[in-house]
Amino acid sequence: MTALLLEWAAQSMPHLILAPMALPLFSAALMLLVREERRSTKVVINLAATLLGWCVAVVLLLQVHGTAGPAGLGVYLPGNWPAPFGIVLALDRLSALMLVLTSTVALAAALFSTARWHRAGVHFHPLFQFQLMGLAGAFLTADLFNLFVFFEILLAASYGLLLHGSGRPRVSAGLHYIAINLAASSLFLVGASMLYGITGTLNMADLAQSVAEASAADRGLLHGAAAILGLAFLIKAAVWPLNFWLVPAYSAATAPVGALFALMTKVGLYALLRLWTLLFGAEAGASALWGGPWLVGAGMVTLVFGAIGMLGSQRLGHLAGFGTILSSGTLLAALGFGHSPLTGALLYYLLGSTLALSALFLLADLIDRWRNDGFERAPHEASDDAPFLTADLLPSDEHNLDANEEVLIGQVIPAAAALLGLAFIACTLVITGLPPLPGFIGKFAMAHALLNPQGLGGSGPAAPTAAHWGLLALLLGSGLLALLALTRAGIRHFWAAHGRAAPRLLVVEGLPIAGLLLACLGLVWQAGPVMEYTQATARALHAPSAYVRAILSARPVPNPVAAPAPAPRAQGRTPSERRP
Repeated sequence: MTALLLEWAAQSMPHLILAPMALPLFSAALMLLVREERRSTKVVINLAATLLGWCVAVVLLLQVHGTAGPAGLGVYLPGNWPAPFGIVLALDRLSALMLVLTSTVALAAALFSTARWHRAGVHFHPLFQFQLMGLAGAFLTADLFNLFVFFEILLAASYGLLLHGSGRPRVSAGLHYIAINLAASSLFLVGASMLYGITGTLNMADLAQSVAEASAADRGLLHGAAAILGLAFLIKAAVWPLNFWLVPAYSAATAPVGALFALMTKVGLYALLRLWTLLFGAEAGASALWGGPWLVGAGMVTLVFGAIGMLGSQRLGHLAGFGTILSSGTLLAALGFGHSPLTGALLYYLLGSTLALSALFLLADLIDRWRNDGFERAPHEASDDAPFLTADLLPSDEHNLDANEEVLIGQVIPAAAALLGLAFIACTLVITGLPPLPGFIGKFAMAHALLNPQGLGGSGPAAPTAAHWGLLALLLGSGLLALLALTRAGIRHFWAAHGRAAPRLLVVEGLPIAGLLLACLGLVWQAGPVMEYTQATARALHAPSAYVRAILSARPVPNPVAAPAPAPRAQGRTPSERRP
């Protein structure tokens, strides 16, 4: 089956690269034609499009992984113009990985929304698909102008999704969210315009060559333009102190939107990782690794802020929001060192932390609902809407006896409560970096890269510097603070709650959470192959010559040659009469 898929993908390339953007675009347009009263039709279209998008993303990842060469790159020219003059879409290991991660989280969020949240307002499903279109375009584009276009598409959709369900908290948080992102978009335009004025191009591969060849007189202005552009990405990546908007906005959003927003900060990190390794990698001449110490410092401060924020939070939504900031700080600090093994480890950590944070946003909604309405029904009351609460799993009033026939005090845990509790424990283990889940593997790999001189690359120091030791200490300390915060929340919501009825949980609410956490277990089960993939991705990022060469050497498809016109037939003469 896999061989057939790869053969079909190879025959469909490079046109298949367009599918992750075209599919949500056409499905969203189709849903806009369906009346709002027919929500069931929109639900089916949204789920089918998201599932098909996930399948396409997996096929693209398998195709890229099976392609020979260091970059495993596929290039598509939508306008049939060569780079740097035309629009270019590029699929490499990093973009394929981000597409699969996005599709996985989106599928879980879309399924969870069908329980009740999609009915809280209008146009939820079209906005959801437009969001996926913007995310896919941001991961696939190979020039700054279209990166800005796709950023605006996903941001415009996120404005509507954040306000979905209305209410004063959402409107208030939404205004701050819109204002800060408009400021970031303005900085994006200013930085991109300055880069175009200096280099004469916005194509990423062409920019990489222009930065290396820039004159000494233009290099200061070039660094200033890159700093302004990087500031726009840092705002989207929730760097301190420009992340004041994130926790109120993410916690005010509905649960499926919050789960999808866990990816939004990763878009800023993706843009930084892509452009920084291209423009200021080891091949950038005098600008090699420019700005790296600033990224390390900003990441460390953001990491500390996120950990302290988690420790000071009481609400689960705020815990998930500060956990997103902690994850962003960790990734940003590791990125700034510019070492390939460390980048491979942070990519593995990115996968597990994003899946766990998305699951925590969904869990927060269910646990808060259980806490708020758990005392309104009689204890042990069953419901047809809660298929997990079957009669044989409900708490029993009968007493259990031990070997001495003395009464054992206890109560059977309902299946729904057990699912919520186990899912919360799994999220805690991943976010805090405890074994055996992928958070621990990712942090251990980062620690190994920090402490092993060989893991720091040939240009690294002979021994770890103070920055390496500082990040290692923060990885351990932030995990401890996050563990304390999440353990306190778990005791409060699961252990110290008495007299509460069993939670009411639908299959479409429990299944997405279970799927995200099973994906985390899959990262552990396949830790070796996944780590090899992320390390290969990191090596291609830090040696971008193959990426640059593949994009600039892509040639347009030639126009079909017209067939020669047949000779005119002579009038009034037979074929035999026309022979010489």
